[in-house]
Amino acid sequence: MSTGTENTPKRPDRRALSTAARMYAVQALFQMEAAGQSSNKVRSEFQNWRIAVEYEGENTPEADEKLFSRIVEDAVTWQSKIDQMTDRALVAKWPIDRIDPVLRAVFRAAGAELMTPATPPKVAITEYVRIAQAFFDDGKESKFVNAVLDHMAREARPDAFGA
Repeated sequence: MSTGTENTPKRPDRRALSTAARMYAVQALFQMEAAGQSSNKVRSEFQNWRIAVEYEGENTPEADEKLFSRIVEDAVTWQSKIDQMTDRALVAKWPIDRIDPVLRAVFRAAGAELMTPATPPKVAITEYVRIAQAFFDDGKESKFVNAVLDHMAREARPDAFGA
């Protein structure tokens, strides 16, 4: 007996939608910096042409678009504070403007989430370390991201780490 759902694609779970939103946010922040584009233009491009669309015969992942928008907007709103927090977490010889632009986008997206209580810091750190692993597969950068984000999280949200 057929239930009629055999050919219906399964909708991603909430975690997969959140992870995709974070990945898209990192890509959007990178694009904003690299192309000098506004957050409104890039956000619109992603929502209309990149998130959950068919491209070259493949479907791009669905995402939590509210989370995507919030991360991008908060990263723009808090960029100066996030960059200062990132600078304090980096070695003095490597200010944020000297690091890889993809890593800068990762730190800004993660920093945006660390600025508000919506995401527990340990979740944000784990998610953005995974995203760093997707861009840099040798492991060196993901360890660096983990250390920097841990420092940033302890500064932004010390209450989440206890005494």
